[in-house]
Amino acid sequence: MSKNPKSDNNGLEAAGYAAAGAAAGAGLSATVGGMGLALMGTAVGVGMAPVAAAGAIVGLAAYGVKKALS
Repeated sequence: MSKNPKSDNNGLEAAGYAAAGAAAGAGLSATVGGMGLALMGTAVGVGMAPVAAAGAIVGLAAYGVKKALS
């Protein structure tokens, strides 16, 4: 099995997008502060970790869109 030097699988670039998204999510959480989710008479506090994880997912989605358009 030979390695393709122009491989489309760039893990470092994907990790960069995920890290940037996580940083943006953490920054949003720090800026906005105490967030919560209220449904049907109950409320749950949302901390920084889930918002940062959601940011990482959005960053990976942006990477996927970039790869799809190129």
